[in-house]
Amino acid sequence: MIGLIQRVKEAAIKIEDRLVSSIGRGILLFLAVEKGDDEKKADQMIEKILQCRIFPDENGKMNRSLLDINGELLIVPEFTLAGEFLKGKRPTFHHAAPPEEGKKLFDYLVEKAESKHGLVKKGCFGVNMTVYLINEGPVSFWIRT
Repeated sequence: MIGLIQRVKEAAIKIEDRLVSSIGRGILLFLAVEKGDDEKKADQMIEKILQCRIFPDENGKMNRSLLDINGELLIVPEFTLAGEFLKGKRPTFHHAAPPEEGKKLFDYLVEKAESKHGLVKKGCFGVNMTVYLINEGPVSFWIRT
């Protein structure tokens, strides 16, 4: 499972100019499910996301988590994170989970996140989305479980 997190001041998702999700300050998580991923990996991913200390404390040090600041979380499915440029100029996605497996684990991770932290929004699986964000920092991290 691959996660790309970005610390944001705000983020939103539109589908065909219709707003479907938005958050204020928090984390935007782009999530790719790979072949062989399971609920245990999803559990590890959400624990890392909720507890990673990427928000500044009173001294400006990255010492606070999403839970500490009561920030929001926007989870966006993005299978292209599992893509690779092995040969040539076109990516291959042979590490990405099949769509039905990916959706199942994506939904599981969202439910797990909601049970641990109520301030969770999500994108739509298998749909072309437009993602808007204002990255705070910028601060971005790649997480793999």
